[in-house]
Amino acid sequence: MLSIVGRKPKTADGEQVYNRILAAREERGLSRQDFADAIGVHYQTVGYLERGEYSPSLVLALRISRVLGLTVESLFSLDPLPEPEPAERPS
Repeated sequence: MLSIVGRKPKTADGEQVYNRILAAREERGLSRQDFADAIGVHYQTVGYLERGEYSPSLVLALRISRVLGLTVESLFSLDPLPEPEPAERPS
């Protein structure tokens, strides 16, 4: 079942919606296809979401949050999100 993606990522007053879907997905070792299957969308939709070309509907944001094991607030913001700290590599 594919769901509706959402809309262009600006609020009614023109604010940008930021997300950290890509970083969270990669941290969990999920391919774009596996993640898309888990949240019920086409893999290309994941790319649109990760690049900030579209914002998810509330239902899709909740699915994303559930699959990634993070709160909606930690994944999406109206303020730019700080870059995640690079993982330390064992010596």
